[in-house]
Order: sequence, then C-alpha cells, then structure tokens
Amino acid sequence: MTDDPSSTQQTERSWLERLSESLSFSSEPKNKRELLKILEEASSSGLLDDEALDIMEGALEVADKQAREVMIPRSKMVVVDIDESPAEYLPKIIESGHSRFPVIGESTDEIKGILLAKDLLPMILKGPEGISLESLLREPEVIPESKRLNVLLREFRENRRHMAMVADEYGGIAGLITIEDILEEIVGEIEDETDQDEDEMIRKFGAKDFVIDALLPIDEFNERFDTELSNEEFETIGGLVMQAFHHVPHKGERTFVGELEFEIIRADKRKIQTLRLLTGDVDFEQA
Repeated sequence: MTDDPSSTQQTERSWLERLSESLSFSSEPKNKRELLKILEEASSSGLLDDEALDIMEGALEVADKQAREVMIPRSKMVVVDIDESPAEYLPKIIESGHSRFPVIGESTDEIKGILLAKDLLPMILKGPEGISLESLLREPEVIPESKRLNVLLREFRENRRHMAMVADEYGGIAGLITIEDILEEIVGEIEDETDQDEDEMIRKFGAKDFVIDALLPIDEFNERFDTELSNEEFETIGGLVMQAFHHVPHKGERTFVGELEFEIIRADKRKIQTLRLLTGDVDFEQA
C-alpha cells in the first residue's frame, strides 16, 4: 500500500498553516505550551527530527532561566592571582584547558580583569621575566544573578564577549558564566578533549591509594567510598580536608578526617587542588 501524496501534502499544509497562524501578529500563541504542542505535532508528523525539536524546546526554555541556574559556582572557578608568578599560574592554565581566566586581587570578590590564554603566548616566547600580567588583562563584565539567559546571550553576541562574572545581591562574586554554558542549555552538553569525566575526579593507584580532585562533592565521595562524611559546612572534599588542617596546607602535608588519612598533592596559596586518600585500615576494594 502506497502513501497518498495528496494526503501527505494536506497534512503538511495543515501544520504549516497552523504554525504560520500561531506566529503571525494577528494570532499569536497564547502561551509557550501551545507553541510547543504545535512543534511536537510537527515532529510526530516527520516535519521536524527529534534533535531539531530538542533545540527549539531548549531555545524556548532559555528565556525562563537566570544566570544563577547555569553559572559555574565560585568554588569551581579556575582563577589566577594577580601576585602569582608565571611558574605558579602557567601550570594551572595548561592543566585546566580553559581559554579565559578571572584574575583576582586579595580575594575572589576583587576581579582585576580577564586573562585570555592566547594573549600569553607571545609573552611566553620572551621568557617568564617578559610577562607583564597586568598589561594583558581585559575589562571584566559583571552581571547580576537574575540576568535572563536569552538577554545575556544577545549581549554576548553584540559585545563579542564570551564570559561574564556573576555577582550576588551583596555585590560579591557568586560565579561566572560563559557563552558555552548558555548554548549547552539550548543544544545539550558540548564536550571537547579538555572536559573532565566525573570518574577522573577519583583515580585509583592501588587497593588503598586514590588521587582525588579537591572539588569532588562530599556526597559523591560518600557514595563512592560508602562513608558518611558531613556536608553541612562544606560541599567539597577539599573544603572538609582544609578544615582539618586549620590552614592552607602545602604539598606533602597529611591529616586525618575520621579514620581517613589525606595527603596534599597540589595546593596554591588559597585552596587545595589535588589530594591523595590513604585509607589505612579501611577496606575500599570495591571503590
């Protein structure tokens, strides 16, 4: 049995007419739900594929979201301290794989500017002594947490910017947001070779030896190792270990959190970055 071409054309005309009417000034959709219903019908009829429908739905949802919902929180920002030497911040830049970095002063709330990794390349050729960090900084854009994503995306495009710092109601820095973060809300996750898999935050080097990213959430640590560490005061395992030291530790320092022993693998002047879990008598064979 063959399809009736006239029936197919009639269905297509019917949908196109309804979509045209819905988008016309004389008969706008009453709400997004009605518009989405038409788009879903178009997908069911084969006029839109599933991927196109997902993108359209994502584009419509972006208008209802604010910067605070998709920003990279302050605790996960990779920043450069204005007082750091090239030997201190270059390994951080290389390891992160990012292209833009907030440069801070005495605290994360004091944003000196934005550093583009590509701006460093000509300076590196001159050697560390030839790098003037302050001369490379670009003016930071600061937006409120309540900024609508559709508005921010338009501003990014108009101003040719790719990153903005997100300020909370008190004027402090709550996080940052990039144009990629917004686009991912529309088209889905955009992964590249620098993205870190969740499993890479915990690397196993033996039955009782694990190297852990300090930004690993305590909830995920508890789930992986079947522990019950408290997350009331801190969200990350690095924050919890920092509390046990009562100071910013240096590489090689060790401390205990309950029965668990941790050794610092890497830390800067403000926070722990990587640590080793030495489990001692605790058996984590299944972790």
